[in-house]
Amino acid sequence: MTQPLGPVMLDLEGPKLTAAEKRLLLEPTVGGVILFARNVENGYQVRQLCSDIRRVRADLLLAVDQEGGRVQRIKEGLTRLPAMARIGECYRTTPEEGLALAKDAGWLLGMEMAACGLDLSFAPVLDVESGLSSVIGDRSFSSDPLHVAQLGSAFIQGLHDAGMAAVGKHFPGHGGVAADSHVALPVDDRPLDVIKQHDLVPFTQLASQLDGVMPAHVIYSAFDTRPAGFSPTWLGMLRESLGFKGCVFSDDLSMAGAHEAGEPKARAQAALAAGCDMLLVCNDRPAALEVMQACQGINTKRPAKLRYSRARPDLDALSALGRWRRAHAKLEALADQPKPSAE
Repeated sequence: MTQPLGPVMLDLEGPKLTAAEKRLLLEPTVGGVILFARNVENGYQVRQLCSDIRRVRADLLLAVDQEGGRVQRIKEGLTRLPAMARIGECYRTTPEEGLALAKDAGWLLGMEMAACGLDLSFAPVLDVESGLSSVIGDRSFSSDPLHVAQLGSAFIQGLHDAGMAAVGKHFPGHGGVAADSHVALPVDDRPLDVIKQHDLVPFTQLASQLDGVMPAHVIYSAFDTRPAGFSPTWLGMLRESLGFKGCVFSDDLSMAGAHEAGEPKARAQAALAAGCDMLLVCNDRPAALEVMQACQGINTKRPAKLRYSRARPDLDALSALGRWRRAHAKLEALADQPKPSAE
């Protein structure tokens, strides 16, 4: 039977747990921890940190942003993954090879994250690149929505082969706006039909395969005046029209794009009311404490279903696996290739 978790996912100060953090993690409103680069020295240290966290609370969901390319928190001792756009370029020239690479990338990522003690990475990125968004850019597989869907599906299959959940982001698509929601509140004024036929395609096709979804801190003015993560309309579409059954993670409620909803307590209440299951509150401990206070007595079973449930692979033994050696060599070679010049 799945035990419910509190709805708040916190960050940590550094590579080791502090006494104050150990006390904080015992709070029942805390359901998870996300690691950032400041928490990471190498894969072995992350494994130890995850073990230390689990000694405090064995049930917590442990996550990281490990996508590849410029978003790769754990580098030392692990595979250097290429930006997903490199895999998209392979797919354009040799579709079969691109799909195999995407599947191998998902599998290898899942195996390495599991070996480090983590439950999930917030991946894959399912945004469609448009040339506008610097914060998305080469994190996207492609500027073609169908290519994103096909490569995203292969990546998800790879994650699932490794026993790891797949969390697609940033619903319904962050690629069509220039502003970065970390520092601003982007507004996408395109008609809803355009968004449905373009950015929403990967989420529509993959909703049944995804275990989690993270909505964007973006306003899509033709559909709702609220950012997607605070919008019952958008998250209702995700659940009802797209048939998504998994866990909805808010993007970080400390980001500038979330401030439209008010103070931290109001942001948390708005995200929960819209349909988010777990709230990320990072890089702002006072805000996290305020959100925790606002979430007293609230819990959910959906995030708990994403815990890694297999016997974890040994970090030192991965290189003994033929599939790991082959995938590692191909992906690192791709990561080393220079970025093609713009046409």
